[in-house]
Amino acid sequence: MENSPQRLLSLDFFRGATVAAMILVNNPGDWGNIYAPLRHAEWNGCTPTDLIFPFFLFIVGVSIAYAMGSKKADPSLHRQILIKAFKRSLILFGLGLFLSLYPKIFTSPVEALQTVRIPGVLQRIALVFFISAVIFLKNTEKNIFRIFIGLLVFYWAMMTFVPVPGVGYPNLEKETNLGAWIDRSILTEAHLWKSAKTWDPEGLFSTIPAIATGLFGVLVGVFLKRKDMDAATKIAWLFSTGFTAIGLGLLWDLQFPINKSLWTSSFVLYTGGMATVILSLSYWIIDIQRYNKFTTPFVVYGVNAITVFFLSGLLPRTLNMFTISMPGGKEIGLQNWIYQTYYSANFSPVNASLAWAVTQILFWYIILYIMYKKKIIIKV
Repeated sequence: MENSPQRLLSLDFFRGATVAAMILVNNPGDWGNIYAPLRHAEWNGCTPTDLIFPFFLFIVGVSIAYAMGSKKADPSLHRQILIKAFKRSLILFGLGLFLSLYPKIFTSPVEALQTVRIPGVLQRIALVFFISAVIFLKNTEKNIFRIFIGLLVFYWAMMTFVPVPGVGYPNLEKETNLGAWIDRSILTEAHLWKSAKTWDPEGLFSTIPAIATGLFGVLVGVFLKRKDMDAATKIAWLFSTGFTAIGLGLLWDLQFPINKSLWTSSFVLYTGGMATVILSLSYWIIDIQRYNKFTTPFVVYGVNAITVFFLSGLLPRTLNMFTISMPGGKEIGLQNWIYQTYYSANFSPVNASLAWAVTQILFWYIILYIMYKKKIIIKV
């Protein structure tokens, strides 16, 4: 029998690759000039960029199974674990709100609080992490699977059969779907995504299926930890599960389109299946076959994933607090000046934008590598 290691190198590899991809797509030099694979789908559909966030939530779920699995059998430890998880969730949620507020909170605090975007990437991670942890600790594997299916079916039924107040019929359009109405009703337009104002891709209602993505990862993590079968059997089952989920997602797409902004049930199955296949392949190559020399750059990102995501969002806001005077009296932020001077002037628009994003990855890699060598791991 093959004993699963308590810490999967392949999981750190997968997490690091996902976070590096997040930085790549979140930090183009020019949002108007981006290669197609680095854009989100306009609405329905799924680009490589649309895979990144669900992959991270899937990884959160796998990590829960590994981090909490050994303590699950002892109910006396559950309260302590959940208090710790709740604190971690609050910190994550707070960091996400801080990114939404920064730097306006220091220059116009009242306006910043009145218009702060409450949903966000870190905020969704916080909610998915805590709720998935509670479900994992308090339920059997079969019940977790039932809850997973229940969330997908509930969300599908609500989004496709419940009439939207003020609209009169169920629909999946940007501003008139049920999720958008719920977000506007509870959070108000002032606290939603500024690029849309009337809906939010990380809104409250679509967090329900996002929790299902986390539970998908939990179930895969529980399966990987099993000690009653060898590695080859695990891989075969996981590959079969992954491809089945992809197929079911594509089939459901015919009626409930794959859509990241709505985080549709078909999107959960499709992306969860993709994540399962990729993690299984990584597990086989890295943890079982021990081909791991290529993993270091990704592991460097993976062990400080939240830290680098937060700091990479903080840096451009900070740089643009400092302004440079241009000919004609116009002032621009420092980051914009660097980009225009050293990137736009030397590359085509899309290549300049990509080169800037790649520079961000390399810049943070140097910092993270130093932290890695000094064994500095900031746990949020």
